[in-house]
Amino acid sequence: MTATRTELGDLAEEQQDFAALLRSLADADWRRPSAAAGWTVADQVAHLADTEEVAADTLTGGERAFAVAVPRHRTAEEFTAAGCRRGDGLGPARLTAWWEESAARTRRLLAARDPGDRVAWGLGMTARTFATARQMEHWAHGLDIRDALGRPVDEPARLLRIAALGHSTLRYALARERVPWPRGRSLRLELTARDGTRHTVGPADATDVLHGPLLAWCRTATRRSRADPAAWRADGELAALALRYARAYL
Repeated sequence: MTATRTELGDLAEEQQDFAALLRSLADADWRRPSAAAGWTVADQVAHLADTEEVAADTLTGGERAFAVAVPRHRTAEEFTAAGCRRGDGLGPARLTAWWEESAARTRRLLAARDPGDRVAWGLGMTARTFATARQMEHWAHGLDIRDALGRPVDEPARLLRIAALGHSTLRYALARERVPWPRGRSLRLELTARDGTRHTVGPADATDVLHGPLLAWCRTATRRSRADPAAWRADGELAALALRYARAYL
């Protein structure tokens, strides 16, 4: 990834692509099932619009900040479902406008923050990482729509941000599943893009190495459809655990 790329710039590009995807949909497409079980395409957009509102309030200490909004529900799943239901009855134009307005507000707020500022989202993260987390959310839910409608999935340079996020959140992912981190182990990803370009994520002296396709790793890290097992080579226990448990979101 070039030094000129920024997390906020990549988030903006991801959202521009998502907006273009929405503009390409026919009205009937919004009612179709997405690749996420039980979610329509409209649900995907409502979820993103709702969570962008929560993101903005988290950055400003508003009434729907993450630490306030999520505990109002018994589970994180109920919180997510409630956000989707806020879109019920809204047509494509209103859903799109809701998402665009809330996403633009979050970007403006992030642009005003120092990249190293802490954001109280989940266990907490820097503003820089939070921008990448929002990028990941939009890419993953856009993927749900593209997969359902048979749309192609590109490999832009910003995809490396999501690959790196999947690597950096592995300790959280294992802890969430109550799987101990193997003692003394570290992980490097050796990922190959569709055009044959190779990318490395993680320390050069890692004990374990996971080899595979860049796009497939991003799908794995966002718990979308998995690649053919034959596409992977996991050298070491931690590499195998990453392939099984990676999760780049809360």
